[in-house]
Amino acid sequence: MPITSFGGLLNFAEKMEKQDMAFYESVATNPEMKDLSDLFQEFAKDGKKNIAHILRTRRENVTEMILEPLSDFFREPFVLEAGDDKKMGRAQILDYSQKMEARAIAYYTEGAVKIKALPEVSLALKVAGKKRTAHTKKLSGI
Repeated sequence: MPITSFGGLLNFAEKMEKQDMAFYESVATNPEMKDLSDLFQEFAKDGKKNIAHILRTRRENVTEMILEPLSDFFREPFVLEAGDDKKMGRAQILDYSQKMEARAIAYYTEGAVKIKALPEVSLALKVAGKKRTAHTKKLSGI
């Protein structure tokens, strides 16, 4: 299914952040991941901040929303089935976390390019992508 509008771009970003935040909140309480609980709580908080930033960007740019169409941008490459950490081992949780981060980075990077006609929105996506890049670095250090 194509993403054809500014609103669709930010709606999908919000949905993705909520899915990832729910996973990280669950992992933070998983006894097998107790030593990394603070890290996953931090990731969940970053997700909350990204959602707030995305919603604010949508509100502040609502007048441009109707005017800026998108083309050749599809959600399929960025869809990831929600993971259940209770059915995963430690290595699987870490691997799935890396997949979520890679997906988010790719989405924000490609989305920023597609919406470059709206610099404020493009910047908001780049900022969210940088946070996710920082998560990847932290996960790589484990």
